[in-house]
Amino acid sequence: MFSAIIFDCDGVLVNSESIHVALELKHLAALGLTYDRSDYVHRFKGRSWPDFLSILSSDHEAAFGTPLPEHFSGGLSSATWKAFETELVAMEGAAALLGGISHPLAVASSSGHKALRTKLEMTALLDFFDPHVVSSDHVEKAKPAPDIFLHAAEKLGVTPDLCLVIEDSVNGVLGARAAGMTAWGYTGDAEGEASLPARLKEAGASDVFAHHDEIRQQLG
Repeated sequence: MFSAIIFDCDGVLVNSESIHVALELKHLAALGLTYDRSDYVHRFKGRSWPDFLSILSSDHEAAFGTPLPEHFSGGLSSATWKAFETELVAMEGAAALLGGISHPLAVASSSGHKALRTKLEMTALLDFFDPHVVSSDHVEKAKPAPDIFLHAAEKLGVTPDLCLVIEDSVNGVLGARAAGMTAWGYTGDAEGEASLPARLKEAGASDVFAHHDEIRQQLG
């Protein structure tokens, strides 16, 4: 049915999504920008770092008349990597799933390339994908545009219609579908987002799974 499988990283392969959200909300609150957690995740999940900062800067300017302070990006990045040193782990069942797949694999993530490889190295998952590690640095338009998935398919040497994408964000599913690929949703790092399965299906996911063991069973 599929000739290759493309995985998102944050929130799918590693638990970085929940770490990111907790730290981002904390740092933004210190600037006076507060968000409902569920609304925040709906709005920003799956976006690239430049897009994320651009939207936040617009929010800050609307609220206070000035862009984000220059120190915000560096301070948040430093705090995030410090947290990763003790908190970042592979999602439960991810290594077993990847080890049992015979199809070619790729990662297609909104993270920058260096950060993406580092997260995969820290969680002992890089060898499952290398050299097919594709980031937003490799394309002009990040998710929900299809560019990153089309680039991954090209690197794998597989046509888009034969690719399966595993995604945990609406933006990611929209991008995969725009690329002409089958998308499956994953909600293992949803952190109480009760509406996420329905939103992933609405975006075009043909099925949604809460654990990697379920995906492994579906793939047979």
